[in-house]
Amino acid sequence: MHESAPSTRPLTARRPAAALTGSLSVPGDKSISHRALMFAGLAIGRTQITGLLEGEDVLRTAAAMRALGAEVTQTGGIWQVWGRGVGGLTEPADVLDMGNSGTAARLLCGLLASHPMFSVMTGDASLRRRPMKRVTDPLSAIGARFAAREGGRLPLAIEGATDPLPVAYRLPVASAQVKSSLLLAGLNAAGHSVIEEPEPTRDHSENMLRHFGATVDVEVDGAGRIITLHGQPELKAADIIVPGDPSSAAFPLASALLVPGSSVTVTNVGLNKLRAGLFATLAEMGADITIANQRTEGGEPVGDLTATYGPLRAVDVPAHRVPSMIDEYPILAVIAASAVGTTRMRGLNELRVKESDRLAATAAMLAQAGVRVEIEDDDLLVHGTGAPPAGGGLVVTHMDHRIAMSGLVLGLSAAAPMAVDDTAFIDTSFPGFVDLMRHLGADFR
Repeated sequence: MHESAPSTRPLTARRPAAALTGSLSVPGDKSISHRALMFAGLAIGRTQITGLLEGEDVLRTAAAMRALGAEVTQTGGIWQVWGRGVGGLTEPADVLDMGNSGTAARLLCGLLASHPMFSVMTGDASLRRRPMKRVTDPLSAIGARFAAREGGRLPLAIEGATDPLPVAYRLPVASAQVKSSLLLAGLNAAGHSVIEEPEPTRDHSENMLRHFGATVDVEVDGAGRIITLHGQPELKAADIIVPGDPSSAAFPLASALLVPGSSVTVTNVGLNKLRAGLFATLAEMGADITIANQRTEGGEPVGDLTATYGPLRAVDVPAHRVPSMIDEYPILAVIAASAVGTTRMRGLNELRVKESDRLAATAAMLAQAGVRVEIEDDDLLVHGTGAPPAGGGLVVTHMDHRIAMSGLVLGLSAAAPMAVDDTAFIDTSFPGFVDLMRHLGADFR
């Protein structure tokens, strides 16, 4: 299959002449957006989705659900999904191309594995390097069959189970993507599916399943949880308001913490406690972040966050916090570079299998700015001096949107400008990021 190389968009970020100020909203939560389209596609009736992230990753999920028989339309930011019912998806006529989205690919594996049909899934060069065995292995136990490249990598051919068995699985490593993929598979299986996780991961799937009418029981089990899904429910259409993505909000908030005199407000941010690890960590660092207008929308807590510049101190981030802030470590590392002392981030093995080897890419990014940084086993150590990093280097993004945004924020805080080799992939999670940041006063050229 021929794949044309996307055009690159290099940018240079430099310390702005004045403080960053203003209020903005960030795109809808990516995790919730993927799930909203998938669960709505399995519900009976029409679901209206407001605030859906219209980034490339989520648009791939919308296209996949259309290919599987759901009717998905979009008018002026309002999305409508006419669902097929649990077990009602139809065989796609073509290969499903998931672009850069590991979340979409892994979650869809669960859907496809539990329908009696044949499908093939692929993605861009980055996604084709990412392992899928963590979902295909447990999904094989329900009766699905998979054929993939070495290491379980895409392209992936899926022969769905004719009569899927309920899921009974203990996750070896906490992963919301694997858990959600198994829950999606369990929907179309008779009986109860039981998934044990060693520590709590983001629970958007459980919240949304209940929102659509499924029965999901959760019990605490030591440090982890046992999730029981009652199979073959009749999901009923239920409108959804998608909150702003806390992972996206992290970038403008971090910029305000690092540029002298700045104060920035991000409205309507999702504050699910299983996603808010970064905000807890920043509070420990002494960051000036306030939360106003707290409320609940669609089963998810939301609020307005304001970040104000001030001194920061190093912290030791425990490994048990990883699931609640897995996507925020690159930007936390950038913040830590300006804090006083050595920040240790523990247990980051999961970062090695993100869009890039995000652990190595984060360390290399900071080193390019003159920051002393070390990787010890699965820990990242950032030696901050309390002063802005020297800067002056080149950030190699490896097609990773979060490394690209983190590199731009690093350039805003560094003494000398930072060049970022490619910002084209930012649109996968945060369309309009560069323009929004410029509106606050960021100097990107």
